[in-house]
Amino acid sequence: MAVTLVVRSTRVVAGGRVAPASVHVEGGRIVAVAAHDAGAPGAEVVDAGDAVVMPAVVDTHVHVNEPGRTDWEGFLTATRAAAAGGAGTIVDMPLNSVPPTTSLRGFEEKRAAARGKCHVDVGFWGGVVPGNLGDLQPMTEAGVLGFKCFLIESGVDEFRHVGERELRPAMAELAKLRAPLLVHAEVPGPIEAAQAEERARAAQGRASDPRRYASYLASRPRAAENDAIALAARLCRETGARTHIVHHSSSDAVALLRAARGEGLPLSAETCPHYLRFAAEEVPDGATQFKCAPPIRERDNREALWNALREGVIGMIASDHSPCAPALKGLEAGAFDAAWGGVAGLQLALPVTWTEASRRGFGLLDLVRWLCEEPARLAGLSRRKGGLHAGADADLCIFEPEEQFTVTPELILHRHKLTPYLGASLRGAVRTTFVRGLRAYDRDRGFADAPRGQEVAR
Repeated sequence: MAVTLVVRSTRVVAGGRVAPASVHVEGGRIVAVAAHDAGAPGAEVVDAGDAVVMPAVVDTHVHVNEPGRTDWEGFLTATRAAAAGGAGTIVDMPLNSVPPTTSLRGFEEKRAAARGKCHVDVGFWGGVVPGNLGDLQPMTEAGVLGFKCFLIESGVDEFRHVGERELRPAMAELAKLRAPLLVHAEVPGPIEAAQAEERARAAQGRASDPRRYASYLASRPRAAENDAIALAARLCRETGARTHIVHHSSSDAVALLRAARGEGLPLSAETCPHYLRFAAEEVPDGATQFKCAPPIRERDNREALWNALREGVIGMIASDHSPCAPALKGLEAGAFDAAWGGVAGLQLALPVTWTEASRRGFGLLDLVRWLCEEPARLAGLSRRKGGLHAGADADLCIFEPEEQFTVTPELILHRHKLTPYLGASLRGAVRTTFVRGLRAYDRDRGFADAPRGQEVAR
């Protein structure tokens, strides 16, 4: 077999540097990262000029919601949006679909729902819920990449949360299986205390206005995250399970993460673009498209998260794309307490992160580490995904980091247009996304004629 594709640029992100190079592709895999002017007889040559050629994004935190809630999102729409946003791989979360991915049967139904619909490669997380300890090994052997749990109510009845009693044996089992555990790190105690305080105020005629974002923020205190991370770290130490904190929001807990890292525990954390761009002081009252859990916190908290990324205490960024049918956001009433919690942002994770990172002095190597390399490592996919090196899948993103654009409804390819990013001016546009050497998306040519995404396994 001969090289069929060469993609060259003066700015290729590979091997820990940004330099002129060409990426040579054969059979859907990278066979070499060579000199800029290196050719290959008969190969298609894509000259990206000065645009950046980087690994396609690996987004390990996406709620696709199919089967069962495809009116919220689905594999076809989610993966089109992912490709347009520069992602070559997404990993689907086990909940909001019906059935959830908490049993082998649920996993098989999820796989069947995805088949033939994906424009990018897709992996799957399983779920840890009360009573499914015996399902963890069969799901791992069948191909799930790891498992997600909630330490507080998830928001859907079919995915119940776990406490320490259920979590300890599950983590011991996952340590044996060498499968990571992803933790939604909020515990009920501090939230229940905040709710009790609100009921007492209401009894005195001083109820908080549910349209005010400050009211919602007060209902999800940082202590809920801090206590959850302390629990996760303790059980990580006890069981040796690879443990990952998803959508980390509370800067107060960075010290706990730093201590765990210093101790050598297999504990890591991600944060999300919405925590890195928005600040609680700037969220308009009634704007429930900003509601998520944990919540978007204050401006100083946001900057502390950026500092944690700079230090390496937080190692990666994922979208936590969690859309819903717009009616569930209750925009007309604007009551945060009644609205569904979740931010739609899969398509925009790359430019939002780059916009905010570049204004703080970060560079392309940081961007690739956070959005490509570390997520691939978490999912056990780093031999194939997240980097431009020989033997990797030819998942490439041609990215224009200096180009600016405004987010309009026409641009959004999620099933629904509702997102807190509407109207935002962003920096960094995706020109083309290749998945295994094939164009999944090109802003001039559109999408591939048919979805060619495949399932990925460890």
